[in-house]
Amino acid sequence: MDRLVKRKDFLAAASALRANSGPLLLQGRDRADEAPARIGLTITKKHGNAVVRNRIRRRLRAAARDALPRAAKDGFDYVIVARRAALGTPFTALIHDIERGIARLHSGSRRPPKPARDAAQSPPRADGEPLP
Repeated sequence: MDRLVKRKDFLAAASALRANSGPLLLQGRDRADEAPARIGLTITKKHGNAVVRNRIRRRLRAAARDALPRAAKDGFDYVIVARRAALGTPFTALIHDIERGIARLHSGSRRPPKPARDAAQSPPRADGEPLP
């Protein structure tokens, strides 16, 4: 299992496909090559101190090591954005959530992102002025 270590790879995955799956959010990007899948983990500071974040990271790394050979496709980068619930989730459920999230990424059943609204398109406020 290869890892993502460069910021530009994390940013590229963040702007690509995403799927919610239980206690985590999966982001995926097609690199359009035949190299093995790579994985990156993100756990923000709001989920606890360094000890808690490292425990979450170790659990996710072990679960991904088990789930990726079955679910991942070659040529993809995956980023797992963890929530605090990942610490208390049973390990088998965590593996299932990763597999389900990867399947949702590749299924194509996600809604496209909403386009940005222009002031000209938005309805006027109650006093007749357009929204900012």
